[in-house]
Amino acid sequence: MIAEVARGVLAEMEERLESLRTDIDLVDRYQAAVFTRQIDAEMAIGGSFVSDRAFCNLAYAAHHSGILGQIFRDPRLAEYMQWVKQGIVFFLRPHQELLVDDGVRAGVEWEEVVRIDGMVKLLLEQFDVPYIPVASLSMQERIRLVERVLQLAGLPKSAQPDTGNHPAPRPIGQGPKASALPTPSTGSR
Repeated sequence: MIAEVARGVLAEMEERLESLRTDIDLVDRYQAAVFTRQIDAEMAIGGSFVSDRAFCNLAYAAHHSGILGQIFRDPRLAEYMQWVKQGIVFFLRPHQELLVDDGVRAGVEWEEVVRIDGMVKLLLEQFDVPYIPVASLSMQERIRLVERVLQLAGLPKSAQPDTGNHPAPRPIGQGPKASALPTPSTGSR
């Protein structure tokens, strides 16, 4: 399990989210670091894993920074997105009932959540990433969906997640990765 990289970068910078929204140079450095660190964290695994986030930081970069053009011209992005396409990607859709202000995520306003969700879907479609949308609010249905997808992918039962008493499904993919791409502040992991 790769924890959300953005939180780690924010903690290392010893900054609060509010300061990122008022200093464009700071937010540009932050988004560049998150982009690089996410790729590095995933590539370092060398096998199957679950990532709380993946390229969805690009949606935040589009909304809050001035460096998205630079990131899109970076050859690492195209290579990374080709690699992402080889994994199993679960796209967790937002639910207003799950919004939680944890003091770290941007945008606990529903409109902000929907905006970021739409940008993540655009990126999935733009890069032709095959994904499984997970729209159900029911944790039981999410677990059943993930278990069935992994079963159909040929993963042995022992490689599938222990789904007992977890807040949401924890997919484990074959090939390079499985990503759960929650939208902001949904609490889905």
